[in-house]
Amino acid sequence: MVAVLQRVSQAAVWIAGNEKAAIGAGLVILLGIEDADGREDIEWICRKAIQMRIFADSEGVMNNSILDSEGEVLLISQFTLHASTKKGNRPSYIKAAKPDIAVPLYETCIREMTKQLGKSIETGVFGANMQVSLVNDGPVTIILDSKNKV
Repeated sequence: MVAVLQRVSQAAVWIAGNEKAAIGAGLVILLGIEDADGREDIEWICRKAIQMRIFADSEGVMNNSILDSEGEVLLISQFTLHASTKKGNRPSYIKAAKPDIAVPLYETCIREMTKQLGKSIETGVFGANMQVSLVNDGPVTIILDSKNKV
């Protein structure tokens, strides 16, 4: 499982010209799911994302987590995070999980993130053509890979 965390001052996701969800200050999390992912990957990604100290404390130092800053979360599924670009110029998405595997894992991730954060989160719609707008604050962008924990 791969997650791209982006610290934002605001973000929104649109589908077919309609705003599906919007947040203020917090995290946009782009989530890529592969066939080999399971409950352990979800728990690790959620825990790391929520505990990542990338928000400013009272002295302006990145020392606070999303919990400390009481920020919001927008979680978006993004299969293209598992693109293989080794051959040619057309990415291969063979590593990305198919919907029958990915959808239940994505839904479990939403529940786990909500549980660990202690409040509801905003989401996109799995498999939809989405337009995501955000203002990356910093910019701060962190990549987490549950298969590369060391």
